[in-house]
Amino acid sequence: MAHRTLKRSSYENLVERLNRFPQGAPPSETLYRILQVLVNENEAAFIAQLPIKPFTAAEAARSLNQPEAEVRKTLERLASRALLVDVERGGENIYTLPPPMAGFFEFSMMRLRGDIDQKALAELYYQYINQEEEFIRSLFVDGETQLGRVFVNENALSDDHALTVLDYERATEVVKTATHIGVGMCYCRHKMEHMGRACNAPMDICMTFNSSAESLTKHGYARSIETSECLELLDQAYENNLVQFGENVQRRVNFICNCCGCCCEAMIAARKYGILQPVHTTNFIPKVHDKNCTGCGRCVEVCPVQAVALVGANDPKRPKRKPAQVLEDACLGCGVCVRACRDNAMHLEPREERVFTPVDNVHRAVVMAIERGKLQNLIFDNQLLASHRALAAILGAILRLPPVKRALAGEQMKSRYLARLIEFYSRNSSAPL
Repeated sequence: MAHRTLKRSSYENLVERLNRFPQGAPPSETLYRILQVLVNENEAAFIAQLPIKPFTAAEAARSLNQPEAEVRKTLERLASRALLVDVERGGENIYTLPPPMAGFFEFSMMRLRGDIDQKALAELYYQYINQEEEFIRSLFVDGETQLGRVFVNENALSDDHALTVLDYERATEVVKTATHIGVGMCYCRHKMEHMGRACNAPMDICMTFNSSAESLTKHGYARSIETSECLELLDQAYENNLVQFGENVQRRVNFICNCCGCCCEAMIAARKYGILQPVHTTNFIPKVHDKNCTGCGRCVEVCPVQAVALVGANDPKRPKRKPAQVLEDACLGCGVCVRACRDNAMHLEPREERVFTPVDNVHRAVVMAIERGKLQNLIFDNQLLASHRALAAILGAILRLPPVKRALAGEQMKSRYLARLIEFYSRNSSAPL
C-alpha cells in the first residue's frame, strides 16, 4: 500500500495530525483503509496541515501557503462531506477538523449516501473498533477524563431527586437550550446493520446540537428539527430503554446518542473495561429494596452494561429466591433498570462523590491533553513553524517525566494554571470548539 513506501504518504501525515489532538486514532492498516475511503491523497495532505484549533479560510491559507480562494473551495468541499465542521460567525465561516470520534467517523454513517461504499466502510469500522480494540481502548480508557458521559433517565428519578438534579445532568435541558438541533441515523446501529447484527432499536434518533447540528443540517447529514420533536424522540428513547450518552461537558453539548447495549460502542466499552471507568457515569446509583424484589429479572434484561444480576438471598424460608443486586463499580447510573422495575424495588440515590464534568469543550480538551501528554499540541498549534516545534518538544519532554513526577506536574497544571491555559486557548482561537 502507498503508506508503506519510503516516502511518508499523505495518509501517514494525516494520521499524525489526528493524533496531535487528545482524541486520536492509533495507526493500523485498517485505519489507512478507512481514510482512503473517506478522502483522496490530495485531500489527506491538505487536512494534515490544518490547525487543531478552529480557523478561517484565511488562516488556513497562511498555514498551507496557498491562495485563499483555492483553500476556501477545498474547505467548503470537505465540509459538504462532513469531514470538517463549519459554522458562520460574523459573516465568516469558521472551520474545525473534528476528531474521528465523536466526529467524522460517525458523520459518514449518519445518512444513506451513494458517494462512498458504506457497507465496505462499516466493515472497516467494525474491524478497527470492535475487533482490533486499540482504538476503543485509546478512546475510552486512556486518561481519567473521557469523551462522553451518561445522562440520567429523568423519568426514573424520585420527586425529591428530580428537584435536586443539576440542569447540565438533564438531557431535556440540553434539548431546550440548544441553538440548533439535528437528528440523524445512529452510526452504531447503521454500522451493525451492514454487519447483519443490528437490533430493533430506533435508527433515526442520533441527536446533534449547537455548532455540530448547525453544520450537519446545513449539509444534509442531519435533519433540522424543533425542540418539541426532539423531546418526543427522547421519550421514544426512554420507551426503548436506550441510554443517553452525550458529550462530556456542562455547556453547549454537541451530541447525545441514544445507546443500546448490543450495538453502541460506548456501551460495549463500558462492559469490556468497566473497572477502568471508560464512560463517565451519572451522579446517581440504583439501590435495591431487597424485600420488594421478586427476582423477575427485568432490570437484568434492560441493563446495557450487565451491571445488575440476580443473586441468592440465603433465605432459608425461600431458598430459590434471587433478588437483584447492583454491581456498583460497573453501573452507569442511567436509571434504565429503575424505570423497568414494576415492583417498586429499586430507586436512584445520589453517589457519595460527584462525578467531574468539564465546563465546556475547551476545558475538556485541555484536561484530556494534560492527562494524555498532548498539551503542547494545543498550545503550539502551528507545527509548520520550527520555533513552535522546538517549544512543543520542550513541553512534551516535561510531560514525559517519570510517572510520579509527571503526575505531580499534571496536578499542578490542572489546579494552578488550567484557568490561564483555557484563557490562552480561547483568546488564540478563532471561535470556541
